[in-house]
Amino acid sequence: MREKLNVLERGSDLVLAEHFTPIAGGRLTAVTVETVRFTRPERIDFRLVRGPVPQVTESFVLGEHGSGTRLMYEGELGTDLRRAGAWWGEKVAVRWEAAVAGSLASAKEETERRAHR
Repeated sequence: MREKLNVLERGSDLVLAEHFTPIAGGRLTAVTVETVRFTRPERIDFRLVRGPVPQVTESFVLGEHGSGTRLMYEGELGTDLRRAGAWWGEKVAVRWEAAVAGSLASAKEETERRAHR
């Protein structure tokens, strides 16, 4: 995970972390800074502090579902600067959604690997 993030500050339920996303075919790296709040055992909330748009919030919520667990995801990206901001927000959203999908795929793979032990 070191190539993906760097924890800048850590508290009992909150961290401030840099997140690294490869762009331009891996030739460049975009760096965002976000807070990550843990409400154990059911919730993780993210809030953008520094990044390519003025506002991003995300939540991963775990809940019981039959004999298993359901993971629910919510995210919101906000822009400013009217039409130009909306255009840029669409560009950022494509990368953001890909990063979230990659994180969820990694979590699913690891969960299944542990379940098969």
